[in-house]
Amino acid sequence: MQEHAFVIRGDFCWSRTPQELHQVRNGWLVCENGCSAGVFPELPERYRNLPVLDYRGHLIVPGLTDLHVHAPQYTFRGLGMDLELLDWLNTYTFPEESHYGDLAYAETAYRRFVEDMRHGPNTRACVFATTHVDATVLLMDLLEKSGLVTMVGKVNMDRNCPDTLGEGSAEASDRHTRDWLRRIQGRYERTTPILTPRFIPSCTDDLMERLGRIQKETGLPVQSHLSENPGEIAWVQELCPFSKFYGDAYDAFGLFGGENCPTIMAHCVWSGDEEIARMKERGVYVAHCPDSNTNLSSGIAPVRRFLEEGVPMGLGSDVAAGTHVSIFRSMSEALQVSKLRWRLVDPSRKALTAHEVFYLGSVGGGSFFGKVGSFDPGYELDAVVLDDRRYTPQSGMTLEQRLERMIYLSEDRDVVHKLVKGRALF
Repeated sequence: MQEHAFVIRGDFCWSRTPQELHQVRNGWLVCENGCSAGVFPELPERYRNLPVLDYRGHLIVPGLTDLHVHAPQYTFRGLGMDLELLDWLNTYTFPEESHYGDLAYAETAYRRFVEDMRHGPNTRACVFATTHVDATVLLMDLLEKSGLVTMVGKVNMDRNCPDTLGEGSAEASDRHTRDWLRRIQGRYERTTPILTPRFIPSCTDDLMERLGRIQKETGLPVQSHLSENPGEIAWVQELCPFSKFYGDAYDAFGLFGGENCPTIMAHCVWSGDEEIARMKERGVYVAHCPDSNTNLSSGIAPVRRFLEEGVPMGLGSDVAAGTHVSIFRSMSEALQVSKLRWRLVDPSRKALTAHEVFYLGSVGGGSFFGKVGSFDPGYELDAVVLDDRRYTPQSGMTLEQRLERMIYLSEDRDVVHKLVKGRALF
């Protein structure tokens, strides 16, 4: 539905803070110019002539944001989960991503990824592609047609990877990145570029310096990986002996947040005091990826500490180390691993709550895109209508209880209507 203004009727839940869940049963959500005008228990007189989407009895939540997903890895989800990060990359990830030099292969794989994303609860995503310019543009074309809002990165790599995937030199990677940015300039409304050095081990200092220059010239956001695995951290220290900690290596090249450099770092499982302080200072977002951190035996990120210290944060599926793109799944996994961290690692900090993970998956991650992830007035209207009637009779259940059950139980088939920036995808 693409009307200038309209109303959705149903049962609404949304967050303002990690602890504050707003609920309106049988309420009215007004959309004007692609943005929320608010949720009302009774429809104000001035809106009563607007068309109404009537979803009484359905649970309606803001669209969810995936802050970290690898589109080319969708093809091999669920494989190699007995390996740790570096072995898994060499055994599965790099060989698979090498195939994306073949555009026919890339189109088949990317269509499947985009179609599944489109029908799930996510409305926004920050996406890694591969080093291949043509395939990255193809992915961006498909995402633009899907109606989702995404940031997509052509990956940069010039060392410690197969010749079939690496870009040969820092100069070549720089040239490819600038060519990619020229090709997509003015091409999209909902799909934007994000600079994507894969991680420090795959990028020489020369390449990082060049990416730092591109960032300063363009003001583009940055996404990469940080402190995921102890072996990776030790490797970074060998490669960048000048750095005080892993994040400091990014910071040395101007790719770690701060003014005019919005940045997402995935994982942050082993971030120490100095790194956390720098992230907070520079406004670096954490993409918490509980599924992949478990599957690759990386560990459990200190999410409670990040929340307490005000580090901006959202959730990531991290497909294919993560096995599902739905951020509802990431919410349930974040809850589960936080209990293990509280019980086994740090009993001084409590496990996460359902309110907190819902916040992270909606407005927490959505805020990287601006005023996104809430139904408060002025927020871009991303909404997911869920039919939860097959799970349990609704009588006697609060909206909060219904939401908690959807965090644990929901499947993509429960999404019956989905809007992004006020436009219906289906």
